[in-house]
Amino acid sequence: MAETILEPDLPIVDPHHHLWDRRSYVAPGASAAAPEHPFMTAIADARRYLLDELLADTGSGHRIVATVFVECGAFYRADGPVEMRTVGETEFVNGVAAMSASGMYGDTRACAGIVSRADLSLGDGVVPVLEAHIAAGGGRFRGIRNSASFEDDKEVLGPLNRAEAGLYLSDKFREGFRRLAPLGLSFDAWLLEPQLPDAISLARAFPETHIVLDHVGTPLGRASYQGKLKERFPIWRENVRELAKSPNVVVKLGGLAMAFCNFPSFLAEPRAPSEQLAAEWRPYIETCIEAFGPKRCMFESNFPVDMGSCDYATLWNAFKRIAKGYSPDEKTSLFSGTAANTYRLGLQ
Repeated sequence: MAETILEPDLPIVDPHHHLWDRRSYVAPGASAAAPEHPFMTAIADARRYLLDELLADTGSGHRIVATVFVECGAFYRADGPVEMRTVGETEFVNGVAAMSASGMYGDTRACAGIVSRADLSLGDGVVPVLEAHIAAGGGRFRGIRNSASFEDDKEVLGPLNRAEAGLYLSDKFREGFRRLAPLGLSFDAWLLEPQLPDAISLARAFPETHIVLDHVGTPLGRASYQGKLKERFPIWRENVRELAKSPNVVVKLGGLAMAFCNFPSFLAEPRAPSEQLAAEWRPYIETCIEAFGPKRCMFESNFPVDMGSCDYATLWNAFKRIAKGYSPDEKTSLFSGTAANTYRLGLQ
């Protein structure tokens, strides 16, 4: 039975969702093998997630005023220079954003900001790719995500094993990374909890570049990390507090419904209610808010990936339960203000 929507009038900017048609989709650099991995099981019902599916979620009861698309390897160009093929994703998403901006699909401004992918390991050679994204984005292109998620135990990431160890530490990557700030672009960082020191190093080396830590740094609780969430929580917490000392970093509060975290609510039947989700996620989210402050934190849906644990409406109810004790101004930051500021959405 659907939950009653909590605080239905609270404006929300969802700063992290994807769009794809998975009839032929494989994440960039990922293997098409191991469909039995829980990550694939979690998104089995989302082979198609385009504007209609997104709007069904954003229209499920909460007041979603705008969203930000984050790269997922969707609709890359089929030909042309390999390094330029990622620009196809920006071209596609900007078209979806234009459809939404027409007002024909309701008040939510879908994909008001766009974060795509460019291979920063190209070094200075990435500049034409970044410029092409900017040109294709119709004024909506905001930044790049290069995932560095890596784990020696390949069962942790399964089909998303796509990066070498130490990407954010490599000289060639950093040569490309330094090109972001002069172009006014931010950087979304996805890596796993044991890799958080790499994010700390990157943030300190480039204090002028705005960095967004995705998914609270992705705590791990499956494969060789099975049952170790509590054991590793203090390690995660110390690294989050250290990262928060860099004022150029903000954090997305979410992604905890993913297979990699493996909370009891993941793939549970019957589906976990928002009370259970809030209880499982609260220690991570409250630690981040304490370390970064509300003005540097933003709740995210990470849909459709996070549908492995809940539907869209239940997810936002869980976040609202966690944020119940915060002031109205703090809630504004957490649910819309930080996202709008970080991605320069120009919302009134």
